[in-house]
Amino acid sequence: MVLGEAGIGKSALLNYLESRATGFTVLRANGTESESELAFSGLADLLRPLLGELGALPQPQAAALAGALALGPPVPGDPFAIGTATLGLLSRAAERSPLVALIEDAQWLDRPSLAAIVFAARRVQAEGIVMIFAVREGECPAVSMEGLGTLRLAHLEASAASELLALTTPFLPPPVAERICAAAGGNPLALIEMPLALTDAQRGGTDAPERPMAVGPRLTAIFRRRVAALSAQAQSSLLIVGIVSV
Repeated sequence: MVLGEAGIGKSALLNYLESRATGFTVLRANGTESESELAFSGLADLLRPLLGELGALPQPQAAALAGALALGPPVPGDPFAIGTATLGLLSRAAERSPLVALIEDAQWLDRPSLAAIVFAARRVQAEGIVMIFAVREGECPAVSMEGLGTLRLAHLEASAASELLALTTPFLPPPVAERICAAAGGNPLALIEMPLALTDAQRGGTDAPERPMAVGPRLTAIFRRRVAALSAQAQSSLLIVGIVSV
């Protein structure tokens, strides 16, 4: 499990891994808030390239998984059979070539899908399978991830933050670059997007950036969703803290 705050680089890490997985079968599923209530939507995305081998599984497993994915008649819910079928399909694919399964934004994957995938992940042994779940810190996945190894992504150190900023927004005057690095706090997405929120005069150092500096559209949207989920009292308290800190 790769754990980290929004913008810390989980997606970039998974994309890099996929680009380097030469000779691997790569499967991928992305959790989304809007589909978190659609049962087995995530599992269908992950297993779609392997469904041609569904008939090679033991009949009870094949029937349970086919029913869950709307590929056959409904079968009374059997999470064990669905989880075992998931592991079976992954294992069969790994017999041909090593396999990597990437699950992004696992905190938004629908509960039945995540349960089946985590069931398989806990039972992978020597099959040549790598399973990586990217989870946003502070969000609760629908299923416990206990028992999976965890890699927590930390903020970039000052030198790495300066290097990333120089790569994505070159030719910034040193005072402007230093101010952006300080405001971003080592968050890679903030380092990439904060310069885009500045005017030409602010990027050139003629005008001073506003305080506090805007973090960019994607992180702003994430923070807005999180604030909207708070109670009215908590939102008011957060607003007061923000005003005082400015």
